[in-house]
Amino acid sequence: MVIYHIEFDEFKEELERRRWDEELTSFEEGNIDVAIVKEFYANLYDPEDKSPKQVRVRGHLIKFYEDALNTFLKTPVIIEEGETLPAYSRFAFLTPDPQELAAKLCIPGRGFELNADGQPLKILRKNMTTLTQTWSVLSYSNLIPTSHTSDITLDRAKLIYEDGHESRLPHLPPDFYHCPA
Repeated sequence: MVIYHIEFDEFKEELERRRWDEELTSFEEGNIDVAIVKEFYANLYDPEDKSPKQVRVRGHLIKFYEDALNTFLKTPVIIEEGETLPAYSRFAFLTPDPQELAAKLCIPGRGFELNADGQPLKILRKNMTTLTQTWSVLSYSNLIPTSHTSDITLDRAKLIYEDGHESRLPHLPPDFYHCPA
C-alpha cells in the first residue's frame, strides 16, 4: 500500500484529534502478553451476554464490568442530554446508505461485493481508497481485532466511514468507543 503525504497528514490529524496517538502508544513494549490477550478474546463469547462478563484465562476466572473497562481505557460513558443511550449504542442502530459508504470508501467505479440476495456484503481491499485501507488496518489491529484483513464488512465500513471521513452520521463524542452496557 502506498500512502501519499497528504493522506498520511489527514490520518495523523484525526488520530491526534481523538488523542488516539497517546493511547495507542502508551503501553511499554513487552508489557502485553499477546498469547494471554488472544486466550482472553477466544474464551470471551457468552451467548447469554450477561453481566458481569467473565472469562477463563489460564485456568483463572476473570470477571469484569463495562465500567471497569471504561475506567481502565479512560473512556467514560457519557449519555448526552435528551438521549437514553450512549453514542456507541445509538451508532450501532444506524443504517447508513451503502451507496454513500461506497462513494467515500472505494475508488471511483467500485463498491460493495453483493451476497446472493443482492445485499452489500463486503468491500475488497483492491476496491478501497488508500485512506480507507489505512483506517481499515487501524480497525483490524486496534478497534475491532480480527485476523481476516482482506476486505471490510458493511459494519466495519460504517465504522471506518465515521472514523476517517466527514459524514452525515451523528458526530460521535469521545465516549463512542466505550464498552456498551
